[in-house]
Amino acid sequence: MIRILQVFTIMGRGGAESMIMNYYRNLDREKVQFDFLVHRQEKGAFDEEIESLGGVIYRLSTINPFFPANYYKELRAFFKEHNEYTVVHSHLNTFTSFVLKIAEEYKIPYRIAHAHTATEQIKLKDLLHPKSAKEALKKSVKFRLKKRIHNHTTHYFSCGEKAGNWLFGAEQPFKIMNNAIDAEKFAYNTEISEKYKKENSLEDQLVIGHIGNFTDPKNHTYLLKVFQKTLQKKEDCSLVLIGDGPLRKTIENEAKQLAIDHKVHFLGLRSDIPGLCQMLDIFVFPSLYEGLPVTLIEAQAAGLKIFASDTITNEVHITDDISFLSIEDAPSVWADKILEAHKYKRANNFDKIKEHGYDIKSGVKAFEDFYISLTSN
Repeated sequence: MIRILQVFTIMGRGGAESMIMNYYRNLDREKVQFDFLVHRQEKGAFDEEIESLGGVIYRLSTINPFFPANYYKELRAFFKEHNEYTVVHSHLNTFTSFVLKIAEEYKIPYRIAHAHTATEQIKLKDLLHPKSAKEALKKSVKFRLKKRIHNHTTHYFSCGEKAGNWLFGAEQPFKIMNNAIDAEKFAYNTEISEKYKKENSLEDQLVIGHIGNFTDPKNHTYLLKVFQKTLQKKEDCSLVLIGDGPLRKTIENEAKQLAIDHKVHFLGLRSDIPGLCQMLDIFVFPSLYEGLPVTLIEAQAAGLKIFASDTITNEVHITDDISFLSIEDAPSVWADKILEAHKYKRANNFDKIKEHGYDIKSGVKAFEDFYISLTSN
């Protein structure tokens, strides 16, 4: 058995973390085992499951990109003690260079950088607003850091073309690792849908939903405005927000300011995403930028009618159930589209998900074989 060191910030229920867990659950762990190096002291949502599957979780301090000396000291101590790893697979996006630099120093032969998101370019208007200016500063740091990744990387992975081209450059070849899911679990089931609606007091409601962390790129503020316009035209609808994050309280307050909080349900972090997808009727995803979001694969597997931002890569367009709209449009435009589409027949999209390579049971073997081929050289 070989052990692969997977590197994340924290094993919470984000898209990249959910993706790697889908692979982890389904690979042959007698041949390949994952351990995790994370950068938060608090426990992540997947920690207990990782340990139950035989994985070990190691914790280091948060990376400070401006003053990395202390982090490098910790990481050197880690690799000095744990010299059993020949493969380090980093999912830190632009921060990947910090980890792989020291991995190379300790002569770890296979160092994988994995792209999960594509950050939009800095715009002039971003610099004119305090909130946007802070985000623009973060982007500028990311743009500088991503240039260093090539110095220490031996293999390149990405969730899709857009994310890979952004992080690595269009001239650098990379391997696509699909954000695969257990598609059968998401197949629409009327009984499960009715059960979840009843449990959440959402019977006889048009249930509009979103799954994602409460962070700036997810654009929850715009989503609330879309829902406000929808609610003005159709009173028997509710908005379900699944996830958690630093901006949750801000969004809760904005819902109150818009006088729609009685119709907005904050469900927090959940492990029963397949069941919750059955409960939803419409899925709305107005992100500012993304890589290739696994939630949109899950929503299509559940046969949901989806309205997503056109900033998201078209690679996620697997079924006819997804439509792309501009976040430059007025929220009322999105609301009208939702109301036009809400009476539709739910489809079983399993075959399409599998055909496009997004069913985990079909895709895990190639990923497993890749790791084995590295260590057998």
